[in-house]
Amino acid sequence: MNLSPPVSALLFLLIATTLEVSGDAVVRMAIYSQAGPTRLGFFLAGSLLLFGYGFTLNLAPLEFRQVVGLYIATLFIVWQVINFIAFHTLPNLPIMAGGSLIVAGGLITTFWNPGATS
Repeated sequence: MNLSPPVSALLFLLIATTLEVSGDAVVRMAIYSQAGPTRLGFFLAGSLLLFGYGFTLNLAPLEFRQVVGLYIATLFIVWQVINFIAFHTLPNLPIMAGGSLIVAGGLITTFWNPGATS
């Protein structure tokens, strides 16, 4: 399968953000909801997920400066999805308003090319 660079980059970012947010959620569960050997297992699982995030993010076929904006936008969206799945919490109006600014900023920093002519 030969994907175009933007689709390929977005796929890497979706995988990376899903790993990061899932890892953060598992670590949070280890801290607040687990004890004993189960807690250690959750910490190990969270560590592996967070390592996978860092590894996958750096495989994205974009320059690091380009990855950051799109990554933050993708991270916000995936964070809300995982937050709902893991903790059954919907974003409120301030989170949605701020999140729309985060997504807009991520898209601007990734795709705005001030040197391009129209």
